Amino acid sequence: MTTKHYDAVIIGAGHNGLVCSYYLARKGLSVCVLERSSVVGGAALTEEFHRDAAGGYRNSVAAYTVSLLQPKVIKDMELKKHGLDVVLRKVDNYLPLGTRKKDGYLLAGRDGLTLREIARHSEKDAQAYPRYEAALDGIVDLLKQFLLVAPPNMGGGLADVLSLLSAGNKMRKLSTATQRNLLDFFTKSATEILDQYFENDAVKALFGFDAIVGHFASPNEPGSAYVLLHHVFGEAAGVPGAWGHAIGGMGAITQAMQKACEVQGVDIILDAHVDEIITNKDKDIRVRVCGTTYMAKTVAASVHPQILYQNLINSDELPVDFRSRIKNYKSHSGTFRMNVALSELPKFKAAPTAKPESEDFLTSGIIIAPSLKYMDEAWLTAKDKGWSDEPIIEMLIPSTLDDTLAPKGKHVASLFCQQFAFNLPDGKKWETKREKVADHIIDTVNKYAPGFARSVLGRQVLSPLDIETKFGLIGGDIFHGRMSLDQLFSARPVLGYGAYRSPIKGLYMCGSGTHPGGGVTGAPGHNAAQVILKDRRFLSL
Repeated sequence: MTTKHYDAVIIGAGHNGLVCSYYLARKGLSVCVLERSSVVGGAALTEEFHRDAAGGYRNSVAAYTVSLLQPKVIKDMELKKHGLDVVLRKVDNYLPLGTRKKDGYLLAGRDGLTLREIARHSEKDAQAYPRYEAALDGIVDLLKQFLLVAPPNMGGGLADVLSLLSAGNKMRKLSTATQRNLLDFFTKSATEILDQYFENDAVKALFGFDAIVGHFASPNEPGSAYVLLHHVFGEAAGVPGAWGHAIGGMGAITQAMQKACEVQGVDIILDAHVDEIITNKDKDIRVRVCGTTYMAKTVAASVHPQILYQNLINSDELPVDFRSRIKNYKSHSGTFRMNVALSELPKFKAAPTAKPESEDFLTSGIIIAPSLKYMDEAWLTAKDKGWSDEPIIEMLIPSTLDDTLAPKGKHVASLFCQQFAFNLPDGKKWETKREKVADHIIDTVNKYAPGFARSVLGRQVLSPLDIETKFGLIGGDIFHGRMSLDQLFSARPVLGYGAYRSPIKGLYMCGSGTHPGGGVTGAPGHNAAQVILKDRRFLSL
């Protein structure tokens, strides 16, 4: 048995694990990262999924678009210097509103495009849109202040009390109107919120889609409005609220992070499946990996909380109530993920005809979900049958912006699909149903863009079960846990352990199962590193 010593060991080389390791190493700690896969990235990964005589087709495998990655992380890690290049969509979103040309469409984008498009459908909604934006902006401006700080730990010491008072003071300074909006967005459904501002079904769908991304629920569910908020925190290429594409796919982000970590001396060990974490009071924590033990005073895990506490730790070392809470931590995002290689671009019936939108709309997020009612029924049928009769689909065609992904004249598309149950009813299994469901998804797109099915040259299919198996995302949950009020801020993953520290001294959490939650943000990794450095500083006094 070989033994290696470090100041800190990080479990998982997803983006948060890499961010955490970078900040620790930058402060002079010796750090190693243990990754079970043969490549870094976790769910922020690019793979070749099809090859033919024309060449190879590559695309992002799980995470698929850039907006939430924190600018501070990009700057601190010098990701642009290490090869990261993010380009903006020319149009943000395109919603075909039916399967016939006369059904029309709705676009969203910069330079007043969203407002002009809303006005085309409803002048009344166009007048309401600035009020909706102002309400969102007031809340987002507040919540952004909490993204890169550890939440106050309930039952903690003086520092946590001061943190709680600071948070309360920020809230106190809000106008009464913003406080009311904050309460609304944290407790109400997306449908209730959007009904307050808009009358047109397409306009409501444009904004309501964000409320069900990675959320196995109806937009009518109380609390779904917060999920909508979570998706408007970001920016891309320096443009607030914009969505972009990383040249080379999402793996380009984590490849750049890997380079940044290696410059700081981080040892990244691949194909290192952690078997067990062994703790001893006041002694180094041991992390066992087939034949090798890694010892450190600090261990941080970016894996799903249930994997950490139910698979890697002796449960007897954890408080009984904590074990119960972790067991009941909810994870289920209803996601089915596909990549397809295409012989040609899709031709949507209800497509814009005027330039420049007619040339640019295929660079957007193409959302097949023309109403909140459609989204609600997608959830209801999935809850009953296992998958939606008419699924919610967001299609991106990144090869319209990035010619490195497909052979010349060919394209790749990602299909992010909702709603699909992790546990299928009536004894059905994803192992035998995934291809049938994949056909169903392609057929759905084909209704809006005839000829799409015929253009598919090859595909990569990931059911909710495959997402769990490939990436360790329990329940196929892309966020490492449901983004609901009971699993946010100081209560993520468990109230009393929401500030990245576990019940075991020296063991920390740094993944998306902690504040501020899912998405490719880097915030949990950043925040966990700050907590670790603070604890180590006090321990060294």
